[in-house]
Amino acid sequence: MDDHVANTHDIHSCIKNNLENGEDGDGDSSSSRFVEHIAGSDSPPYTPLPGFAQNGEAVSNEISAPYEVPQFPIEVIEKKLAIQRQISSRVAKDIEEKRSHYEPSFVGSVQEEMFKLDEHDFVPHFQRVAISGEDTSGVPLEDLQQASRLLVQALHIRERYMEMSHQSFPALTARFLRSFDDKAPHHYNHIEHEDKKTIADHPVHAPPSNTSPWECEMPPAKGYIFAPVRGVFQVYRDQAARDADNPLPYSYPHLDTFVQDMNRLCAMIADGPMKSFCYRRLSYLSSKYQLHVLLNELRELASQKAVPHRDFYNIRKVDTHIHAASCMNQKHLLRFIKKTLKNHADEVVTCNRDGEMTLRQVFQSMNLTSYDLTVDMLDVHADRNTFHRFDKFNAKYNPIGESRLREVFLKTDNYLGGKYFARIIKEVSSDLEESKYQNAELRLSIYGKSADEWDKLAKWATTNNVYSDNVRWLIQIPRLYDIFRTNQLMVNFQELLTNIFHPLFEVTNDPSSHPELHQFLQYVIG
Repeated sequence: MDDHVANTHDIHSCIKNNLENGEDGDGDSSSSRFVEHIAGSDSPPYTPLPGFAQNGEAVSNEISAPYEVPQFPIEVIEKKLAIQRQISSRVAKDIEEKRSHYEPSFVGSVQEEMFKLDEHDFVPHFQRVAISGEDTSGVPLEDLQQASRLLVQALHIRERYMEMSHQSFPALTARFLRSFDDKAPHHYNHIEHEDKKTIADHPVHAPPSNTSPWECEMPPAKGYIFAPVRGVFQVYRDQAARDADNPLPYSYPHLDTFVQDMNRLCAMIADGPMKSFCYRRLSYLSSKYQLHVLLNELRELASQKAVPHRDFYNIRKVDTHIHAASCMNQKHLLRFIKKTLKNHADEVVTCNRDGEMTLRQVFQSMNLTSYDLTVDMLDVHADRNTFHRFDKFNAKYNPIGESRLREVFLKTDNYLGGKYFARIIKEVSSDLEESKYQNAELRLSIYGKSADEWDKLAKWATTNNVYSDNVRWLIQIPRLYDIFRTNQLMVNFQELLTNIFHPLFEVTNDPSSHPELHQFLQYVIG
């Protein structure tokens, strides 16, 4: 106990002497001024860390701390941006010099193709991440070989189906696949992109259409004959070819081949080593991308800002998945319902067992007035649980939970012929046109219950003049055959296919058979 008190007294004496000599320990004193070791103490002796400033060489805390804000942040950022612009211009100049001084090799066409310079192959001067080593997959060699074999099979299946549908398969992937099977390269529909080097090549505003959107050429009838054979519509040149069962040679996957390919893909999905490899590979690529963002974020931002007249707000944006019945926000829908109830309250909008009903009577039957309507009462906003529950997803399309309001305001085939629905879509389209750079692909539904659904939809669009330069149409087909079959609305699945596809073959073969549908299909893109 006496030794411990003595050691404590020695420590306090050393600290007191250092304070009296003006040594506050904030980095100005040298290591020799500290007590290196105290007799009887259990603490290890003091040793200075290598690499750190000693003997008064330490810099001030304000400058050395990397987590502190710099003294002149704006000036530092501007210097960095200036350096990045100089580097980008220097790299662009080097690319032009290489392109101007490049001479093809005389060895052969293979090397000439290999060393061909293309401006799309050059990228800005970014930092790159490379992973080296013999095995970078993180899985055993046997699992890697099995996963690679299955992935190549899946890519071959995708390549075959894209070729049948006349889509362009990626050339880089196709070249690697050819190196596996040693087959001749396929001939795909190569897409040529225009080379736009100047600002004049990029129009700021698309030219507006001055003519009526429904004025289009009406081609003569083709005279083909078509009929469904085992669920597939076959096209014949004439009646003689139909009698001889000699259809035109359009390629399509047969049912047996399709089922076999689907079973093979399902087996790949359930394969354990395959899932492990894919999970590790996707995690690796995600981490590599995040590292790329950390290294090159400032340079990419500088490159984006260097492009004149282009930012997030004045580039073309297309919403490719939006239902026409939900293209407006909830406040817009509420405002439209209130305005319609105020101006057209006595208009007949529906018909039930008791007879015709006006818009005022529809709201009176629900004990509602325009004053009672609120955004929360509409309950059409999607929350985090909406997309996990399909029943709740469908319920969100019923304002106030009433299917009658959906039929009045959000349907194309109702008592009014979809007049209110056309009005609100034209209001949304007007907002898109005013923003100039926003476009939408609105989705309309064809259920396949009857063969005249296409004609009714086309008549709704042409009669109400539902058109905008910023809007195109997508047709979706809900999978409701089980409900139709349960309610005895149709006999078999072929009837559903005929109701959906037969009108399209008819209008393609003879546009005069469905003139309004021919006009409407000019703006249907899928």
